[in-house]
Amino acid sequence: FVQFHPTTLYEHPDINSPYVFLISEAVRGAGAVLKRIDGYEFMKDYDKRGSLAPRDIVARSIDNEMKKTGDHFVYLDINPIGINKFKEEFPNIYETCISKGIDLKKGFIPVVPAAHYSCGGIKTDLNGKTNLKNLYACGEVASTGVHGANRLASNSLLEAMVFADAIYNDLKKKIDTKKFLNQNIPLSHIYDWNDDGTENPEEWILISYDKFEIKKLMSDFVGIVRNMYRLRRAMRRIVMMQEEINEFYLKTKLNVELLELRNLVTVAYLIIASAMKRKESRGLHYMTDYPRTSKLYHKNTIIKKTKHK
Repeated sequence: FVQFHPTTLYEHPDINSPYVFLISEAVRGAGAVLKRIDGYEFMKDYDKRGSLAPRDIVARSIDNEMKKTGDHFVYLDINPIGINKFKEEFPNIYETCISKGIDLKKGFIPVVPAAHYSCGGIKTDLNGKTNLKNLYACGEVASTGVHGANRLASNSLLEAMVFADAIYNDLKKKIDTKKFLNQNIPLSHIYDWNDDGTENPEEWILISYDKFEIKKLMSDFVGIVRNMYRLRRAMRRIVMMQEEINEFYLKTKLNVELLELRNLVTVAYLIIASAMKRKESRGLHYMTDYPRTSKLYHKNTIIKKTKHK
């Protein structure tokens, strides 16, 4: 389950910014409304709450409007708030928009949905323990069970605080025992990484290209609105990329970028595989060919590594 934030600042693809800037939902809470480029306020066609509908509904609605019109973004109309009040209440957003060359006097901010939060991850217990001895996970990387198929705003911060404290307390009990102290391994017994047989190739552009392709593949085929046809296409391509990246990984000297790429393609594969197994729509997982919630899938999807795969 991947949560998409409905309103991030749209920038032309040629800019290739390393991050997206989030336009807080509080802006809509203050009175801003979503409109198509032609000025039509479309959200009431999808939900009686209009632009104040929950973020998953808003994100899907924007996505649908963009697909219908072919536009690359929609507008967030801040005129109901007023430019002076907007500047006072949202100074960071105001300054960022100005720095990007957006004329806020007209009252329109170009926005698009973007991947925001992963509601799932490494399975842990209530103390943050994973199934690997002495390995803990906390924060967005972990699946503690508190979010389910969707996430309420700001709950991620509370989750990180609560489980970080639980991990600390659990570790403190272990560290204070003689058994743990006797397990300490001398540094002399930890061997240096052996990279014999690997090389530094000249084709480092392959890493940046593959990262871009994974991002585009996941956005286009495994994004806000899914169907089995798109998921199958995505799976075929991601399996090919896994093979290519693994081949490159085995013969190349390790660096952070290469490790991140290998992790990216692995997580992409797991998300697609999980989505294909869930033949229903629930929370953040919306399938056009399975639009209803099914009791058969009222459960977690757990993926385990076996000896065979």
